[in-house]
Amino acid sequence: MNRFFYTALIRLLSPALLGWMALRARRAGGDWEVCSGPRFGHYPQYSPLGKPVWVHAVSLGETRAAQPLIQALLDQGESVLLTHMTVTGRLEGQRAFASAIAQGRLAQQWLPYDFPGSVRRFMNHYRPRAGILIEREVWPNLLAAARRFQVPMMLVSARFSDHALRQSLRIGSVMREAYGQFDAVYAQTLHDAQRLEQAGAVAVRVSGNFKFDVSLPAEKIQRGRDFSPGLGRKVIVIASTREGEDELFIRAIGKQLKRARGQGRNLSERVLFCLIPRHPERFDEAARELADAGLSYVRRSQLIEAGDCSSKALQACADAAVLLGDTLGEMPWYYAVGQVAIVAGSFQPLGGQNLIEACAVGVPVLVGPHTRNFEQAVVDALDEGAALRVHDADAALQTALQLLDDAQRLGRMGEAGAHWVQKHRGAVARVVAGLNEIKK
Repeated sequence: MNRFFYTALIRLLSPALLGWMALRARRAGGDWEVCSGPRFGHYPQYSPLGKPVWVHAVSLGETRAAQPLIQALLDQGESVLLTHMTVTGRLEGQRAFASAIAQGRLAQQWLPYDFPGSVRRFMNHYRPRAGILIEREVWPNLLAAARRFQVPMMLVSARFSDHALRQSLRIGSVMREAYGQFDAVYAQTLHDAQRLEQAGAVAVRVSGNFKFDVSLPAEKIQRGRDFSPGLGRKVIVIASTREGEDELFIRAIGKQLKRARGQGRNLSERVLFCLIPRHPERFDEAARELADAGLSYVRRSQLIEAGDCSSKALQACADAAVLLGDTLGEMPWYYAVGQVAIVAGSFQPLGGQNLIEACAVGVPVLVGPHTRNFEQAVVDALDEGAALRVHDADAALQTALQLLDDAQRLGRMGEAGAHWVQKHRGAVARVVAGLNEIKK
């Protein structure tokens, strides 16, 4: 398929694609502005930025991954245009860069749909000095418009699985042409680089993963560590659960509590389970599932209302078996409260979630069997002794409980994780150096 037929196909399918976007927006909540002017490259006023560096971070994960890069760009005096496709990504950008937005140094916008007119108007309106796409957002008409407007383009912290390669090759010349239009490509691993070159990218370099360069908020980590001793219990953090996983872990928590009661023990007096759905639209659903399972719980938002680390907040946790994480941007706090982190997204065939933040905080990590999106990082963490792999939710909780009884092993795993993260830093510096070589 060439770009002409690709464009004809997305125009033909556009009603269905827009309907799918609207359905996704309704399920997720928030104002996605699915049919708004900016989604089609129409803007009500002139751009407040003068020839910005444009960074595209499609959703929440990519926005978090891009934060150290964006901060590095701001630190060297660049103005930044940050684009997204989802509300969660946009909200995270607003939270992380509120100061730069207020100062007029960073602006956010929706990325337009990949219609030729839409992306052409986007380029003409913002006139970026350079464009940076995070991880795997490759749109043929967008890249063609960038070439037409002589905007140098980079694909950075790129990951490219065997499955993605097969898909790209099946689609044909349109994707090979798109990958070939990047002025620079920085892959997370050597295997990613090799697959990207097979897909059509040229001069691919290995820079590493941006997530190792994350700068976690020390104040949130300290507040979590200050809060933890007052609980009088150990905390097992079940982080970033995705579709179908909340039910698995809620059922597994119930089994552990029942097993302990059968042995004459009250596990809730010793352990607090902290369940954190990845997407905010599932906070209420997880609360309903906890209630249906007969598990007492308290929401993190209730603790904040009670005074965060206050005695009232600690008291609110006293009668709960589960702390439900229903806030955004607080993962460092959750990890700092916990003694073990189970990083979900890997207990259903969903590809896994980022375990690097937990390791950076110094928390031992458990992952499930499905980690293709972070496979190299997981393998490295396993080799370093910072993480363990388990086969299901029941095994994850059982292993976590065993680790809580082995203080020496907990300490070794936490130290190994922090050391592993520290020695892999530097991806952002390598990409910024490459950007400075190609930008206009």
